[in-house]
Amino acid sequence: MAEMLNGMKRTHMCGVLGAQHIDEEVVLMGWVQRRRDLGGLIFVDLRDREGLVQIVFDKDVSEEAFNKAEKIRGEFVIAAQGKVKRRESVNSNLKTGEIEIFAEELRILSESEIPPIHIKDEDGAGERLRLKYRYLDLRKPKMQKILRTRSKIASSIREFLDENGFLDLETPVLTKPTPEGARDYLVPSRVNPGKFYALPQSPQIFKQLLMVSGFDKYYQIVKCFRDEDLRADRQPEFTQVDIEMSFVDVEDVIEINEKLIQKLFKDVDGVELSLPFMRMPYKEAMERYGSDKPDLRFGYELKNLNEIVKDCGFGVFANTVKDGNDVKAININGGADKFSKKGMKNLEKFVKTYGAKGLAWMKLTSEGIDSPIAKFLEEEEIKAITDKMEAAAGDMILFIADKPSVVYAALGALRIEIARKLEVIDEGQYKILWVTDFPLFEYDEEDNRYYASHHPFTSPREEDIEIMESNPKEARAKAYDLVINGYEVGGGSIRIHDSNLQHKMFKALGFSEEEAKEKFGFLIDAFKYGTPPHGGVAYGLDRLTMILTGSDNIRDVIAFPKTQEARCLLTDAPSIADESQLEELRIKLLQEESE
Repeated sequence: MAEMLNGMKRTHMCGVLGAQHIDEEVVLMGWVQRRRDLGGLIFVDLRDREGLVQIVFDKDVSEEAFNKAEKIRGEFVIAAQGKVKRRESVNSNLKTGEIEIFAEELRILSESEIPPIHIKDEDGAGERLRLKYRYLDLRKPKMQKILRTRSKIASSIREFLDENGFLDLETPVLTKPTPEGARDYLVPSRVNPGKFYALPQSPQIFKQLLMVSGFDKYYQIVKCFRDEDLRADRQPEFTQVDIEMSFVDVEDVIEINEKLIQKLFKDVDGVELSLPFMRMPYKEAMERYGSDKPDLRFGYELKNLNEIVKDCGFGVFANTVKDGNDVKAININGGADKFSKKGMKNLEKFVKTYGAKGLAWMKLTSEGIDSPIAKFLEEEEIKAITDKMEAAAGDMILFIADKPSVVYAALGALRIEIARKLEVIDEGQYKILWVTDFPLFEYDEEDNRYYASHHPFTSPREEDIEIMESNPKEARAKAYDLVINGYEVGGGSIRIHDSNLQHKMFKALGFSEEEAKEKFGFLIDAFKYGTPPHGGVAYGLDRLTMILTGSDNIRDVIAFPKTQEARCLLTDAPSIADESQLEELRIKLLQEESE
């Protein structure tokens, strides 16, 4: 039978006690990590979120407490009162290892069955089991530390923004479906039959309306929702740090956000970041790294070999250039002896998942060139390639010949894959940069039309306004992403604040006036009544936490995450709705053909 507190009050957290508390009377509460019975003495490691401390139950101190202690097991919740004593054998691996508490009173507040997972780090439990019993998984010191860091990140951000005049304002969760971007999560309206709300993918329109409303500086740490295919760094619901400012241009937004990130890394990780951060235009990032979120902690840069191989005897290269496509390569320094034949085949399989037709290679050994394509190339061409790639003996050059989008995707991913395999990435380093001058539009070959690269409210660069319709491929946006160690942790833009330019943008995207009015009429109308130039940025709080805790899985930095199938194993959501609820909402489900 569980006991009650009955006026007993905790005086300290377990993990904060030390030599300074010797001879003090304390009351501790927490979970039993481990119990050891040595006959006349029982030792219990008691755990709370601050750490562990050893409690000693001695018959000579309190026979009643000792007798109760014989009944306790792992994960029992207890309260213990006693005196802090110096420990005879100091445990240097424990923060509280200099002391122990001799218990005078014990209350068993809650008993526990044997848990299905061990409450310790690196327990070997599979992820699905961990997510099913998430409340147990979260008791582990590693998980507690991650979520404490997450809380500290949010506090640091709020402190900075509050001090710099930003207002914490809430925006609606039930809003209107958006016609562009990822799929919305729809919510049926009972009082408006046949109509639906959407959960927000971001507060974008509302934060712009707050600028129209004259609030000047806004922020919000807000839940957002996207019904999209999941990856290791994505979730259907995620937390966004949303920021917007009035009367600003690109430099103003970047400047204050650099100071925010500088403070955040100092507060959370004790790291002093130098300002300003590096800048790199989108086009340069793609050409050098094959990615708009390049990881700069290692080399392996892409080099264009079109001019060297356009007339060479290797038909794959020559024909690729002739067709207006690219031949690019990366040099893996010291990689000539790192991959066997099987390893090379695995690399080829890897690039094929990104659409590449194959992978050519050239190893520079002490005995000369080792490559299946060398016989098709002249000596002068081989020398020109190795010179361009800055390759020396012991290096390995990897080539892909294809259309630019495939080359970028395949080589961009391959450089990261190899860097991880060869363990050349300095995990203790932060490489931060702004990627700027993104394309305003991106072309979708399936739909045969242009879409907004970011969203339809992103302002074009002034010099590119005239080519928005005539040459949309070359139009650049006043958009910027913050990239840390190959992760896009934030992105934003200067917004369109002129209604005529917004109409021009909708027209370039193929919206008729009627469509634009139907979907965004309230925003267009608002722009008629005096709108300040404005812009902002949004950070993924989950991704920031991943970086600052060294996690490689977004599910580890969220208290109750979803699986890659967008399911919650703890609550078994999503689940089937009751028939009466569906009737009330006037919704009828389609039956699957198999049924």
